[in-house]
Amino acid sequence: MIRKLYDWTFSLAQSRHALWALAFVAFVESSVFPIPPDILMIPMIIARPNKAFLIAAVATLASVLGGLLGYYIGYGLFESVGRPVLEFYGKDAYFEDFAAKYNAWGAWAVLIAGVTPFPYKVITILSGSTGLSLPVFVLASVVARAARFFLVAVLLWKFGTPIRDFIERRLGFLFTLLMVMLVGAFALVKLI
Repeated sequence: MIRKLYDWTFSLAQSRHALWALAFVAFVESSVFPIPPDILMIPMIIARPNKAFLIAAVATLASVLGGLLGYYIGYGLFESVGRPVLEFYGKDAYFEDFAAKYNAWGAWAVLIAGVTPFPYKVITILSGSTGLSLPVFVLASVVARAARFFLVAVLLWKFGTPIRDFIERRLGFLFTLLMVMLVGAFALVKLI
């Protein structure tokens, strides 16, 4: 099953619709979707290393735009749902303290979440709900997402064929590792 999924993803990565599919996945991953765009981006770059930097640019742009959607989800839902719940329980003052602390360090939170496997969507929504400065959010998002996607692009552009061989020989192990990292990231979010 994993081999069929890998083969399907690799065939999609070689199709003429690959950039649009990547843009869609990167966009929705930044606000609601649990699967990172790397799953599609990596085989795309391996299949077409001469387009590595275009692929990274598309992933970056779509991810930042999706992050703006996440920001506005946090902003809009907080005002309509979150704040009334906090007020009902008399905890709205606590949130104001948390928001002030988060906004003092928010750029770093966006940078760290944008580069690491930590779910970026959590930070995009949290940034909107706390009212993090939009220019700060956008700048940190551009820097973080570009760093992440262009680093992957450079590594695959330079070492693509050996990496593809490594992935294909250890597909089961890498899939298991990816799932453990994904579950771990969601567990970390629940603890925070």
